[in-house]
Amino acid sequence: MPSSISSSRHPAIIYAKVLFGVCLALIVSFEFLSDYLLKHHSETYTRVSRQYADALQVRPAKPGEPMSVLMVGNSLLMEGIDVDRLQKLTSSQLHIHPIFLEATGYYDWLYALQRLFREGSRPQVVVLGVGVNSFLSNGVRQDYAPLLFFDLKDAANVASDLNLDNTAKSNLLLAHSSVFWDTRSVIRMQILRHTVPHCRRLFLLLKPQSATPPPPEFAAIANPRLQKLRELCAAYGAKLIILVPPTPSSEDAVHQMTLAARRAGVETLVPVDPAVLSAHYYQPDEIHLNSEGAAIFTVALARYLPRQLAHESMVSPN
Repeated sequence: MPSSISSSRHPAIIYAKVLFGVCLALIVSFEFLSDYLLKHHSETYTRVSRQYADALQVRPAKPGEPMSVLMVGNSLLMEGIDVDRLQKLTSSQLHIHPIFLEATGYYDWLYALQRLFREGSRPQVVVLGVGVNSFLSNGVRQDYAPLLFFDLKDAANVASDLNLDNTAKSNLLLAHSSVFWDTRSVIRMQILRHTVPHCRRLFLLLKPQSATPPPPEFAAIANPRLQKLRELCAAYGAKLIILVPPTPSSEDAVHQMTLAARRAGVETLVPVDPAVLSAHYYQPDEIHLNSEGAAIFTVALARYLPRQLAHESMVSPN
């Protein structure tokens, strides 16, 4: 009897080992394939990786050189700023290093800036522009950001800050550690874009912009975040400026953000009053500026950012 039980267990152990080996081979294959596709076919990864590497080399300007500026933000800046034109218009006064990643907000850039400073980036000015709603949101981008912006400790700290449950925390840690896990939603979105017409607009309709919180709630969220960012930048010798890009019907949000920043001792820059831009200057998604709107915003930013920095240096030479 014991021999028959032992003989029945033997094939089961073999099958389990074979199954484990097949699963392991698939995992390794998916990981290598995802890594190859990411590094050779992802425009987002190529762009952000290059910008991040450039930002690591930023150092304070020497006397007579243009001031070094690290400009970070989401698609509102990526679609709303002609970077080449901005750099050309401000080249005598500023040396601008951009990092733009879509669908990012406060927590993405808080930890991205912490890591950039830790790894040696030393801009004189940090300009953050993500839009008011993204600044107030409680979340991080689930792809690209964990892989490109966070180390393992950062990913764990983000999960703690956001009070994520065990499943969400595991997903975030895996997204940092595994290329396949990080890019699985990107692959799914690419498939949808090729199979479902107007997929991007459909998702925007399903996820409408949230309303601006009333002033007390707005201040309770924004004030400590602004103060934390200001203290982080100041600890590494950088000045923080909150850049507020225009979005439709955002006049009240812009006003509240300006007041909150003033209370936290942070400068804000609103190059274009959103009330003066009609729907003509926005893309069909009614959120991002089109080429005409971007031209207006870029020229206004090139005019007002150097003025604001020159004024601040005259007021406080240190």
